[in-house]
Amino acid sequence: MKKIQVLTLTACSLLALSSCSNKMVLTADNFEVVPNPLETQTGMVPSTINGSFPEKFMKKKAVVTVIPELRYAGQATQGQSATFQGEKVLGNNQTISYRLGGRYTMRSTVPYNDDMQKSELWMTFKAYKGKKEIQIPAVKVADGVIATSELYKKTLLSDGGCQAVDSFQRVKAQKQEANIKFLVNQANLRKSELKNNSVTEFVEMLKKINADREGFNLSNVEVQAYASPEGGFKFNDKLAGKRQNVSEKYVKDQLKKTKMNAISDAHYAAQFWDGFQRLVQASNLQDKDVILRVLSMYKDPEEREQQIRNMSAAFRELADGILPELRRSRLIINYETIGRSDDQIKEQYNADAAKLSADELLYFASLQDTQADQEKVYKKTAELYDKDYRAYNNLATIALSKGDKAAAASYLAKALALDANSAESNANKGLMSLATGNMAEAEAAIAKGATSETTAYAQGVLSLAKGNYAQAQQLFGDKKTNSAALAQLLAKDYDAASKTLDKVENADAITDYLHAIVAARRGNKFAATSYLKEALKKDPSLKAYADNDLELAITK
Repeated sequence: MKKIQVLTLTACSLLALSSCSNKMVLTADNFEVVPNPLETQTGMVPSTINGSFPEKFMKKKAVVTVIPELRYAGQATQGQSATFQGEKVLGNNQTISYRLGGRYTMRSTVPYNDDMQKSELWMTFKAYKGKKEIQIPAVKVADGVIATSELYKKTLLSDGGCQAVDSFQRVKAQKQEANIKFLVNQANLRKSELKNNSVTEFVEMLKKINADREGFNLSNVEVQAYASPEGGFKFNDKLAGKRQNVSEKYVKDQLKKTKMNAISDAHYAAQFWDGFQRLVQASNLQDKDVILRVLSMYKDPEEREQQIRNMSAAFRELADGILPELRRSRLIINYETIGRSDDQIKEQYNADAAKLSADELLYFASLQDTQADQEKVYKKTAELYDKDYRAYNNLATIALSKGDKAAAASYLAKALALDANSAESNANKGLMSLATGNMAEAEAAIAKGATSETTAYAQGVLSLAKGNYAQAQQLFGDKKTNSAALAQLLAKDYDAASKTLDKVENADAITDYLHAIVAARRGNKFAATSYLKEALKKDPSLKAYADNDLELAITK
């Protein structure tokens, strides 16, 4: 494609054209342009031109090249040309009959820029009869370019981008586990076992829960007792039951000491084959694979044991390293940690924000009613936790929503310096590239951040920019944003687009502008005009764009 300057024709040129126009002349009736007006697709302006040469137009020795030319703002960009020839020309171009004329279809695409909104599509020609050039006057065949699909560059800015989320949970389920081992064929609790680290930590946690009933909630305590799989089932069943009883009594005694009433859930397994298999799988036993095959081949416990005992060397290794680990009881405290309430977080923020965790601060930011207050909290978070990329990333999204690309770029640079693989920051970098039309850079950055659910929005905008509207809608899900509404609009689902726009949380000028387009497409002049007025009131800079927007011709 070729960009040229449109020159004013001189009087001599016009005279020259008129002198030969009576011989080879085409009019707008000889061309059908689809679509008309033209419309952007994925950053390009495509067109299909159905042309016809009338009877006795194509001289038998003539060669005519048809060149689409989009003229705008004193410039012109040429699209792909097509060449035709008369009946006596030796060449490989389509031959057109002198007597009958002929029809043809050609396709052309030019890169879009914003000046093309107000434009004209002309068909220009280069024609020769032998070596003599023939002048054929240019023909205007279409007016203007509808650039609604390019509005994603505006919607993605107003939407703000991908926020990094907090992991704050007021109530979190937790576990504290202790293990008590038994000697072979025994069920007594040894003092040495009751002093091991896991048991002492178990007891300390019970005390801690008892001491802070507001910060902790005890759900229950589980007791799981096991016997190793060697020996007869009846013996092991009885042995495991005894281990359960002594372990449960120990737990109840500890609960009594800490003055807590908790449900004790106790049970046992006579032969702990599942645990045996896991330990063997994780071990470095010489005959590991053979033992695992035995377990898969034989389901009867006694047959399994006998087959393993037959491998004398392997059994000795099992007896020394594996089986003792199965002679045990597991004591499990199931409890919940209870964090600060919303009011408590607010109170602490006002008193001393430094005593809040990064996640509490990020959560608190999400509670703010205004973007300005949210920004203050993120700045405080970045100040207190300057090694956490999330606050910088979220400040970048706010800067984007305010149209401050420089600030957004600065915050993103800080976020990526802290975590180069941050999904949200890479996705936002991609969005900024999309806003400038750099598709390749955008795809690379958004792909890098595609591992997280938090970046679905960026992936949706990328699909929107590439013209995959159905995919974009799927990625946006039930999000109520300007970009989601634009995808619905371009997919011609006007009801859905209108409902989405009604529920955009931070409705802005772009929200109203999209409302105006939806109304215009539905033929509602009053609504389109009303929404356009609101949009221009909120953002007067949109007027220049709106004045040339053929979507809103109904409002003129």
